[in-house]
Amino acid sequence: MEAVQKEHDRILKKTKASQGIKNVQSTIDLLQSAREAIAADPSSASVTLAKLQTPVKSSFDSINDSLKETHSGLNKYTKSLDKLFKDRPLPTTEHDALSSQDTLINRAIAMHLLREGQFGVASAFLDEIAEQRPEDKPTESTQSRRVKSEGEPSRSGSLLDPHDVPSAEVRNQFASMYYILQQLQDHRNLLPAIEWSRENREALESRGSNLEFELCRLQYVWLYHGGGNQDTASGWAAALQYARREFWVFVPRYLHEIQQLVGAMAYTPNLGGSPYAALFDNPSAWDDVATFFTREFCSLLGLSADSPLYIAATAGAIALPTLLKLQTIMKAKRTEWTSENELPVEISLPPQYLFHSIFVCPVSKEQATDDNPPMMMPCGHVIAQESLKRLSKGNRFKCPYCPSESHQKEAIKVFL
Repeated sequence: MEAVQKEHDRILKKTKASQGIKNVQSTIDLLQSAREAIAADPSSASVTLAKLQTPVKSSFDSINDSLKETHSGLNKYTKSLDKLFKDRPLPTTEHDALSSQDTLINRAIAMHLLREGQFGVASAFLDEIAEQRPEDKPTESTQSRRVKSEGEPSRSGSLLDPHDVPSAEVRNQFASMYYILQQLQDHRNLLPAIEWSRENREALESRGSNLEFELCRLQYVWLYHGGGNQDTASGWAAALQYARREFWVFVPRYLHEIQQLVGAMAYTPNLGGSPYAALFDNPSAWDDVATFFTREFCSLLGLSADSPLYIAATAGAIALPTLLKLQTIMKAKRTEWTSENELPVEISLPPQYLFHSIFVCPVSKEQATDDNPPMMMPCGHVIAQESLKRLSKGNRFKCPYCPSESHQKEAIKVFL
């Protein structure tokens, strides 16, 4: 630090003692005087310009010498600063932020394998984790940790701590889901899925889900087309009998849809040319209902339908070229990545990777974060928490967008 202070004092002294500004001003004065003399007596222009050559040249030489000294001092000052404040290494691709989070990584991998139906691989992976942690006391045997690929396991229970590896109950839940999906997709057997939806009817209805009706509607269409090795005539009768037996519970909510399904019977000889053809001829119906079932099944477990590990890996692969280019530019310009909770550049991701809306406070124009979440006032307008604090100052305040008054304590945190 002493070297920097020394160079600073030296360049400051040279700047104060520099005659550069005086020389520039004197040159300007000489030129102005010559201009006035020539304007007063044009015939003396040649003599006046000849007299200017020597003093102007001398003045320019003095200015250049002064600039050289200043430039030399600035170079020494910059070098002393570089020695004192050395560049910190920029983030590199070799840096692994999750190297100390083995438990989270293991859980993400295990959950991904379970979501993909790789139960044997998941069991072997979890057994290897258990062998690497001999100090942990096992709470269940190896046999109980293994997931059965056949049969219908228990559907009760809940998830453990998100930082722990998936429990046996979680693995049984996913085995149950894949058993139902296998029956649905490979054998066109909707009964296990319908049974599951009825057992969880209350939870599904609280979410506003219509999964049970969609499954029963597809079962009706399947029977209509002669499902179960029936001929067409028997299929019509079986579908009508199924509608009389099962659809009554859906009448309050899906009366219009039921009327369309049953009313299509009148167009049986020419159903393809009727307004109801799309209801009975949908090539993607089975895939759609399988995706719908998977999403609802995972939602009741408190999980997303897609694997977070897959989403993170693919989104990272999409963003990687941009980040590598940014890193190259930062190295060339010797700058640093200063943002902590957000990327310094915009990464364009496909629509399927956009899960949450981004709230920008209309008052401060800042993006909401965990430390500065969006807050909704009693009038319904939403601003960031920091803006709310600045406006209220502990007292009642007027909403910046309507005449309503409220207090900071009356605001509710908004979750996007």
